[in-house]
Amino acid sequence: SSKMLNLKKITGLAHLHVECFIKPGDRVIDATAGNGYDTIFLAEKVGLNGHVYAFDVQEEALEKCRCHLDERGLSERVSLIKAGHQNLYDYIYNPVSVVMYNLGYLPGGSREVTTIKQTTKESIKQALNLIKPGGLISIVLYMGHAQGAEEALELLPFFKRLDPSVYHVVHVSLLNQDNAPPELVLIQKNFFPGTA
Repeated sequence: SSKMLNLKKITGLAHLHVECFIKPGDRVIDATAGNGYDTIFLAEKVGLNGHVYAFDVQEEALEKCRCHLDERGLSERVSLIKAGHQNLYDYIYNPVSVVMYNLGYLPGGSREVTTIKQTTKESIKQALNLIKPGGLISIVLYMGHAQGAEEALELLPFFKRLDPSVYHVVHVSLLNQDNAPPELVLIQKNFFPGTA
């Protein structure tokens, strides 16, 4: 069935790219589980023998996520981890195909609890090591609130400096939208790191 793709929805655009990098049986990470939108998407894509590691610091987010997964019969293939995403190394030891980030705060939750530049950057450094050659990191950045704008100012120059012989970095922005729409960054690890 052809899905209608709305280019205005940057999260949909992220999914479109990410699904090209997942095959059944893969292990993937949702670094910001939130309400579970990305977690469900990933769980469906990895199939019965794949696995999703979903991180969030908020119990309410994980509870919502758990309910959504239960309703769809997907709970078995997801580990919900109550921890900040700067702790990926504590839980994941083997390479993964995809890591997804949807930064900012929990939709419908407290706007006080938001991802912050220091821990996000630390998390992404770990993700860069954890993705296997050919793997992808997808990051949705929100410039529309102060913390998010600060985060983007920290992260974009960091992405720009990534070694081009190891990573390919793509930056997608909605050029004709006002009010600071979200932006998407995709980072692929080179199949043969060390050769540009």
